[in-house]
This record gives sequence, C-alpha cells and structure tokens, in this order.
Amino acid sequence: MWIVLIIVGVIGAGLTAGLLIDAPSRREIRDLPIAAVDFKRLKDGTYEGYYDGGKSKMRAARVRLCVADGVVTDIEALEGAIDSEGNPAELSKGITIGDFLGSVVTAQSLQVDTVTGATLTSKAHLKAVEDALSQAQ
Repeated sequence: MWIVLIIVGVIGAGLTAGLLIDAPSRREIRDLPIAAVDFKRLKDGTYEGYYDGGKSKMRAARVRLCVADGVVTDIEALEGAIDSEGNPAELSKGITIGDFLGSVVTAQSLQVDTVTGATLTSKAHLKAVEDALSQAQ
C-alpha cells in the first residue's frame, strides 16, 4: 500500500512540476495577439508562414496558403498539428487542424474562434497564417 502511495505521489509531483515549468510558455501563447490582416489586399501566389512557438518550441507551426484572385483559397498545416503521416491532426472531438484552418478560409479573417481544448495550438497556427499573409500583402 505504501509503495502505491509513494508512486502516486511521485507521479503527482512530476505532473505538477511539468505544469509549473510550462506555464510561462502557455501564458505567452494564450496572450499572443493576432493581427487584423486586410484580406482584401492580397497578392496571388503560394506563401509559407512560420511561428517558432515562442518559449515552447514544441508549439512551432508552419502553414502553406494559396491566394487566387485576391482570396485565400486554401491553407494547409505543414508542421505542428499534423500526425506522423502528415495528415491534419484532430484538435478536439471531430475537429482537425484542417477544419480550423478552413474556418479562416471561410471567414477570410484571422479573427476566428479557437478550438476549445486546443487554444494554444490554434493560436500558434493563426500566427503562422499571419506570417504567410504578411508576405502576400
């Protein structure tokens, strides 16, 4: 019984320490401003954008977006929320990063709702899209 309690205590302490260590990077991304980009002034082409993850390099994101006739027609996640086979990863129940990026295409705006339970991942990818859009202006 004591061994089980010690193991549970060590695991609990490890999880608490991990959360405390990661707290500054989570706060940094949570508070990260997303610029209001003018989607009406985009040049046609294909652009790649990158967000380095800030303090937490594991939150890095890279996207590729296509602009045709001044409209964003497609956004693809290249790095970040993708699985080992390069497919869009599921962020929340039934919602993939592709679905989330599709909401940016539909809205033609970066001012979209983040995915509940994946707010930090959503914002990291929005910063990568913002970087790509800055090249398209």
